[in-house]
Amino acid sequence: MAAAHQISTRSLYKLFQEEGLTVAAWVRERRLENCRRALADPALNSRPVHAIAARWGFADSAHFSRAFRAAYGMPPKEYRQLTRLGADVREPSKSVQGQSTT
Repeated sequence: MAAAHQISTRSLYKLFQEEGLTVAAWVRERRLENCRRALADPALNSRPVHAIAARWGFADSAHFSRAFRAAYGMPPKEYRQLTRLGADVREPSKSVQGQSTT
């Protein structure tokens, strides 16, 4: 990421630190957001949850499920079911900022 923006790794970490965030937390947040969008996408209804998680870098489905629940307040399967039913699933007021990446 630092190389893509032509800055040092140290500068990258400092920029994120100034925002009260770690690089790893930001990356995790983006990955979870992509999973959430994919789970709500009707075109991907036949794709298993674990395949969506793997597509966005979560190799362990149990870890993904815990991270998703922490970020969005429900397990990924429940989120998918609610969106399939047309329920108004609100965006979280604050996502996974500051959580551990392990």
